[in-house]
Amino acid sequence: MESISTKLYTDDVSLLMVLIDTNPYFWSSIPTQVSSADAGGGNPPSSAASNNSAFSLFLSHVLPFLNSILLLNQLNQVVVIATGVNSCDYIFDSSSASETGAANVKQPGKSANPLPLNSSTILQRLESFIVEDRQLAKSDAAVASGKVHSLVSGSLSLALCYIQRLFRSGPIHPQPRILCFQAAPDGPEQYVAVMNAIFSAQRSMVPIDSCVIGSQHSAFLQQASFMTGGVYLKPQLSGLFQYLTMVFATDLHSRRFLQLPKPVGVDFRASCFCHKKTINMGYVCSVCLSIFCKSHKKCSTCGSAFNQGNSDQSQISDKKRKSSDS
Repeated sequence: MESISTKLYTDDVSLLMVLIDTNPYFWSSIPTQVSSADAGGGNPPSSAASNNSAFSLFLSHVLPFLNSILLLNQLNQVVVIATGVNSCDYIFDSSSASETGAANVKQPGKSANPLPLNSSTILQRLESFIVEDRQLAKSDAAVASGKVHSLVSGSLSLALCYIQRLFRSGPIHPQPRILCFQAAPDGPEQYVAVMNAIFSAQRSMVPIDSCVIGSQHSAFLQQASFMTGGVYLKPQLSGLFQYLTMVFATDLHSRRFLQLPKPVGVDFRASCFCHKKTINMGYVCSVCLSIFCKSHKKCSTCGSAFNQGNSDQSQISDKKRKSSDS
């Protein structure tokens, strides 16, 4: 596979795709034990999109970090994608001179770099996105059971689509990478979609950096960072800005000279296709590689019949036993 590095501006110009988890059910469930004075970029932003104190503190670290990326190089580009419970959408694109929402992502690769980053604009768009995302909710059954997951697969797909449009926009472009902020636990039902996104990023040589804010590790993002050559980190919310600037602010070329955090262990467990549960051992279809937690007579994905060979062998063994007995 031909490397895409020959089409870059220089080796230190970056396109950072930032995926922000806006799951309101998670952010409202965690207490904030850190005062606003501990925020890395100053006072927490005040907006209806960040009514929850934990989410407000989170944004007070992320927004200054985005400004620092733009300050490192005037050709750097930042694109923000909001990850909701029912939808995903583009929120901000620094390459567009006119900040008009989704229109910013139609022409990737422009060199406009507004400084400083307009935090109020991002907060307003986050507010509108969260309101619209709540309106798309079909039922409260998942909320009542506590199984409300963020659409990480959707935001990864949007980021990869933007990067592919960037590759096709011209012979020169910055070095793309994805930084995924995940707060809510993994959604097992998204296993196939997330793995497809990981394989696409791996083929396009796009690293996926992972920053997990929740209390649980993300098996999906552990695999994504490991397979694409990214960095997986689970920092504390109180010192998030310091972690971001020390680990994720450096470009891919400079990472060769740094001692970045290495994963202690990667959870490679898969989710079954029948019940969407994480399993340690299961049954794999030899045709389409679908995974099941229990034995089935037929693959629900490709329709292949199972256990035919075993049944034939059992019939042959039964015949041999009958002939030997006689």
